Amino acid sequence: MSISVEKAIQIISDLRLNLNSEILAIENATSRICAQNIFATSFLPKFNNSAMDGYAIIYEDKNDELEIIGTIYAGDNNNKLLEKNSCIKIMTGAKIPDNATAIIPKEDVEEINHNKIKIIKNVKKLQHIRYIGEDIETDEILVNIGDEINFSKIALLASQGISHIKVYKKPKIVVFASGEELKLHYERIEDYQIYNSNTPSLIARCKELGCDVTFIGQANDSVESITNFIKNSLEADLIITSGGVSVGDADFTKEALSKFKFEQFFDGIKIKPGKPTVFGKIENTLMLNLPGNPLASALIFELFGRLIIQKLLGSRNTLHNFIYGKLNEDFKTKSGRITIIPGFFDGEYFDISNKRSPGMVSTLGKCNSMIVIDENLESIKKDSFIKILPINWKFFTKEKKDFLIYE
Repeated sequence: MSISVEKAIQIISDLRLNLNSEILAIENATSRICAQNIFATSFLPKFNNSAMDGYAIIYEDKNDELEIIGTIYAGDNNNKLLEKNSCIKIMTGAKIPDNATAIIPKEDVEEINHNKIKIIKNVKKLQHIRYIGEDIETDEILVNIGDEINFSKIALLASQGISHIKVYKKPKIVVFASGEELKLHYERIEDYQIYNSNTPSLIARCKELGCDVTFIGQANDSVESITNFIKNSLEADLIITSGGVSVGDADFTKEALSKFKFEQFFDGIKIKPGKPTVFGKIENTLMLNLPGNPLASALIFELFGRLIIQKLLGSRNTLHNFIYGKLNEDFKTKSGRITIIPGFFDGEYFDISNKRSPGMVSTLGKCNSMIVIDENLESIKKDSFIKILPINWKFFTKEKKDFLIYE
């Protein structure tokens, strides 16, 4: 029996998984999910240092001629103190004298002779000094368990001298094709046959999302063949197939599942397109069977499959987020079932795709996002604010846009 969209998402959210981890060098951990809480072991900066090339002074001497009594470079282990009416030339990042209370940029002084200067601009006490711990304090959390490691997290870790971290292993995904009427894209076909676009698409998408993916071939239209394919996939974290489960199909997949101790989480979702979606598990292996129609399969994967992947990755962010945009045209739909609508969001307006038949392949190639419309809604007016879910989102454009804020 079909369940609601909300219930399906809740079932996925409530999954309790035993994830394995491994130790990686931080530079090899990009896009992986951290499997430990990591805390700072030292202050950053580790000592008070100069934010400018210039002169370290005692603030109270700012109106006097100052004698240059030395130079401190970044990396110097210098403990020299300032004397009255003196200054020390200092470089950016260098440790400041303990009694220095301001740094004067070199362009704000006038050289009287080779060893004396006069400050020619106003001075604020403590200016241009970076203080110990103002960036990071000892024992501050740097990375939470479940955080994705990216270049900025790696910068944090490197700043603490952390070279290796524990991350969750990539999910192992097995994909196999089914349906003898479909041919793989590298096979020759007859005029009455069609290519299987779902399988390569799912393989590519799972790889994009950070999974290790194995394609084990195409099953024949028989219970025995599909049973063998499932049996050979049970070391995976997730098996993904498409087709063979809707009313009217030769129900080989469902019958094959009955050969195992298949714990069914749901059989059908009250949504359009993509109602014939089955999700469950065999022992420790999850199994997702998507609709056979290409667009339906892709949209259901984006709405539900990605949440499963997020759980398997170990991410603590396992629910959809959205941004607000405006609808670019009046839109009418049939009420009665929640509907997924693909389209293109340009940063302000969402353009609804005019190709939305579940069997279409070209649609998502021109879309970067989708909206999900409530079952009771029959129309949306142009310029209405809508909630937009990203699909494949790298937010660049071929047309120049002014991104500066003026007000």
